[in-house]
Amino acid sequence: MSLTIYHNPRCSKSRQTLALLQEAGAAPNIRLYLESPIDLDELNVLLKQLGFENPRQLMRRGESVYKALGLKDEADAEQLKKAMVENPKLIERPIVTDKNRAILGRPPEAVLELLQG
Repeated sequence: MSLTIYHNPRCSKSRQTLALLQEAGAAPNIRLYLESPIDLDELNVLLKQLGFENPRQLMRRGESVYKALGLKDEADAEQLKKAMVENPKLIERPIVTDKNRAILGRPPEAVLELLQG
């Protein structure tokens, strides 16, 4: 099984999720999405795999850039996605995918479902 973790090594939840996967015997591909940003097509796939109808469900609303861009009042889903593509720090983490499904690692243990098939 091929897993990918959208990882930020500075985030404790992301580190915990990666450690859980490795302890379970998985060797996920590590996507450092802040260094290698997600494009719009990839973001759309992740939103679909996560089952999120509104991109705001995947946004880190406590980030200063969220406030600076005035995203609280933005209703246009395409504008929210554009903001995430241009500012990957806005994307909630970690996300783990097995190419067909994706799970947000909040809590980290949630991603273990991907190992169960």
